[in-house]
Amino acid sequence: MNELAARLHAALPQTQCTRCGYPDCAGYAQAIAAGEAEINQCPPGGAEGIGRLAALTGHQPALLNPANGVEGPRTVAVIDEAWCIGCTLCIDACPTDAILGSNKLMHTVIEPYCTGCELCVPVCPVDCIGLENVTGTRTGWQAWSQAQAAQALERYQARCERLEREKSEQSAPDVEGDRKRAVIEAALAKARARKGRPSP
Repeated sequence: MNELAARLHAALPQTQCTRCGYPDCAGYAQAIAAGEAEINQCPPGGAEGIGRLAALTGHQPALLNPANGVEGPRTVAVIDEAWCIGCTLCIDACPTDAILGSNKLMHTVIEPYCTGCELCVPVCPVDCIGLENVTGTRTGWQAWSQAQAAQALERYQARCERLEREKSEQSAPDVEGDRKRAVIEAALAKARARKGRPSP
C-alpha cells in the first residue's frame, strides 16, 4: 500500500461493509489512490468521511453516491435466539469475528465488536438477524469513533490472519498423521504375518 493509500485507509471507518464496492476498506483506499474509485462511496463515513477523503486527495467534496447506500445511524446486529438454527453462515460473513456460536448451537453477537456492516443479515436462511439503531440521530463519523475504527481494523486483520493460517494448515501435508498411519500399518503388517505363521 503506497503512502496516499495508507493515509486514505486511516481516514476510513473500518466497518469492512463492502458497500463501497470493494472487499474491504483497504481495497477501497487503494482504488481511490489509483484513481479507480471516487471519494463518495462510503456510507458509514458519510459526509464527514467524504470531507476527510477530499482533504487527502485534493478533490472537491461530493454528495454520497446513492448507489452505495445512505448515511445513517450506527447499527448493531441482533440475533433472535429463538429462531437461530446454528448454521454458522453469519459467523463466516462477519468481518470482525463479532458473532459467537458453533454448528447447530445458538449464536449471539458481541456488541462492542459489531461494526454494523450488515453482512450477516442477507446470509441468514431463517431471517433471524435484525439491526438495532444504537446511536439515535447521530450518523456517519458522529456515530463512530476513531477508537472504534482502530478496534474494528485490528479485529479484521486478526480474522484475516486466522483464515490464512487455517487455509495453510488445511493444505499443509499432515506429516504427523502420515507417520502415525505408517506406524499403524507396520504394526498391522506384523500382526498379519504372525497370524499367518504356523503355531510352534
